[in-house]
Amino acid sequence: MSQAVVFKLLGRRVRLGLIGGAQGSLIGPVHRTAARLDDCFDLAAGVFSSDPERSLNSAHAFGIKRGYTDVQAMIEAETVRADGIDAVAIMTPNDSHYEYAAAALDAGLDVICDKPLTNDYDSALALARKAHDRGRILSLTHNYSGYPMVREARATVTGGEIGALRLVNVRYVQGSLSRPVEAEPDKMAPRTKWRLDTAKGGKSHVLGDIGVHAHQLMSFVCGRRIAAVLADVGPSLPGRTAHDTAQVILKFDDGTRGQMLVSKVATGAQNVVSIEAYGEDGGIFWNQAEANDLRVMRLNRADEVRTRGLPSLHPHAQRATRLPTGHPEAFFEAFANIYTDFAELVAARIAGAEPDPLAQLTPNAWTGVDGLAFIDACLESTATGTWADVVYEHDRF
Repeated sequence: MSQAVVFKLLGRRVRLGLIGGAQGSLIGPVHRTAARLDDCFDLAAGVFSSDPERSLNSAHAFGIKRGYTDVQAMIEAETVRADGIDAVAIMTPNDSHYEYAAAALDAGLDVICDKPLTNDYDSALALARKAHDRGRILSLTHNYSGYPMVREARATVTGGEIGALRLVNVRYVQGSLSRPVEAEPDKMAPRTKWRLDTAKGGKSHVLGDIGVHAHQLMSFVCGRRIAAVLADVGPSLPGRTAHDTAQVILKFDDGTRGQMLVSKVATGAQNVVSIEAYGEDGGIFWNQAEANDLRVMRLNRADEVRTRGLPSLHPHAQRATRLPTGHPEAFFEAFANIYTDFAELVAARIAGAEPDPLAQLTPNAWTGVDGLAFIDACLESTATGTWADVVYEHDRF
């Protein structure tokens, strides 16, 4: 992994400031574990909650010496220290992403942020342009593209092994909203409350929460943009206003056809994430339940199962692999791959060096902008009952 590369470039770890993820957070421990897994980061400072006492208590509990009660105060204090942070990691409700990321970029810091980048296309585009203008890294934790065999899938598809692409299907379903949780708001977890609040969680809960993951997974594996959608997005339970399901028929920019199903009312489903792609010569299939295997299918030939850790895999997969075959890797390791790629990009920027091109597989600001453009198109299509173009005001991919 890139720990040796980071030390070679900097002679030290990348110093990271955390924003969000206080004690009791669901995603906070995932970020901290991922950042530590390859020993590329020092978790040097943090603002863990908007509640000052909770923030400082969390810093103490996590063993982080420089705890702060305000994001701007952390940025101002850290940027004048000789040993100040190089970057921030943002794991807060969606509506705060722009404010915190913009403040960090303006202060010359690199940023890694939870998805979605923001709650609307215009602010996401503004952040992407700000990162570009400031010459800073802005990455997103779309962790599914961190799995070694998802990266193998990308190399297989974009390398032409299954021929010209024809059909893609992605699915991300879970059952977290299969019951009317809104009927008893006092019993709802705080993370569910803000996600269902359109002011904080965005105009479409299901698309902003898991739909952007499915969109990024599809685009990443296929190496193509989605050009147009025919979508049905909305609530499935009577009386619910938040969107819990989206069914989307889509066309890629090269004419490839596709389908997407994302839902939170799949009763009994835990986190069912899968993608399949078919070309003129064969296809690939991957699902998170069997994350270490990629099925490659060929016309009139027996299926091939490629297993994580084999020396015959593409460099994309080998870079993301830590353990030999027979020792499964999964969710935390995939998340860590995003963090480790981010660390190498930051270290290379600081050192004025060129990073490994494979490190640039990590989702970036433009990935986030594309996700917001996709959401807007799905909502337009749902409102009109017709196809809607995915409108991109930028040419980065």
